[in-house]
Amino acid sequence: MATLTVNGKLYTLDVEPEMPLLWVLRNEIGLTGTKYGCGISQCGACTVLMNGKAVRSCAVPVSGAEGKTVTTIEGLAANGRPHPVQEAWVAEDVPQCGYCQSGQIMSAVALLSQKPKPTDADINTITNLCRCGTYVRVRRAIHRAAASKA
Repeated sequence: MATLTVNGKLYTLDVEPEMPLLWVLRNEIGLTGTKYGCGISQCGACTVLMNGKAVRSCAVPVSGAEGKTVTTIEGLAANGRPHPVQEAWVAEDVPQCGYCQSGQIMSAVALLSQKPKPTDADINTITNLCRCGTYVRVRRAIHRAAASKA
């Protein structure tokens, strides 16, 4: 049995301890906003926050998430209002296909929690991949979200 706190809710699940967190989130809990991309922790489509830090959920066994707070894209909105990063993503029209965007947003949220006024160099430390190449819009959205918190 695994006990997880995801988006503020406690879950007790009958899963193997080595099952990737990604599959627990998607298949056991039903939170499908976190995407499967490469399965080897390279692309970032599966990025979630664990204790506020961006992690690749395809590479974290569920046993590694026990006792920690996990936040998925579904858990970002507060009081019916999107997170400032989500609002900036819409304002900057970031997504094209959209597949990588939940992971991109989660990485941006983690970055802004560590560096509220990031430089372009700080933003370049985000290693999530986007086949559509929306990196310029991602950068603008992160700067917009940072400015909205000023």
